[in-house]
Amino acid sequence: MLTLDLTNTPRWHDLAPGIRVQLRPLTTALMVATRSDPVVEAVPEEASDEERAVAFAKALARRAVLAWEGIGDADGKPIDPSPEAVDALLDVWPIFEVFQLTYVSKGLLLEQEKNVSALSLNGPSAGASGTAKPARKPARTARRG
Repeated sequence: MLTLDLTNTPRWHDLAPGIRVQLRPLTTALMVATRSDPVVEAVPEEASDEERAVAFAKALARRAVLAWEGIGDADGKPIDPSPEAVDALLDVWPIFEVFQLTYVSKGLLLEQEKNVSALSLNGPSAGASGTAKPARKPARTARRG
C-alpha cells in the first residue's frame, strides 16, 4: 500500500554525524522543475550516467534545501544554504551518497510498507541466498521409456 503524506511539510534528514538538512518534500513539481533546470539540460549527451546523476542531484538539492545545521565556511563559521554552498556540500562524496539514498532514491522508488516484502534494489533475487546443498555428484541421465 502507498501511504500518502498529506501534510507536505519539510523534513530534517541526517547526512552525517552533526550534519543535517531540512528538505522540501520530493513532489512531482519539484522533480519536473529539476529536470528542466538549465544546468541539467546543459549536460552533454555523451556525459556519463554519473555526471548526469551529480548534475541532477545538485540541481534538486538547490531547490530542496531550506535550512541546515553543522555546516560552516573554511573558518568554521556557520553559513546559510546558498546555491554555491549546496553544490560544495554535494561535492563531499559521503554526503552525496547519503543524499542520494535517503532523499532522491526514495522519491524515485515507491517505498514499500514495512509489513510487506520490498523488492531488492538490485533485482528480485539479488538479496536471496541459496538454501539447497550442492550435489555431491552429477545426476544420472533419465531412462527412456
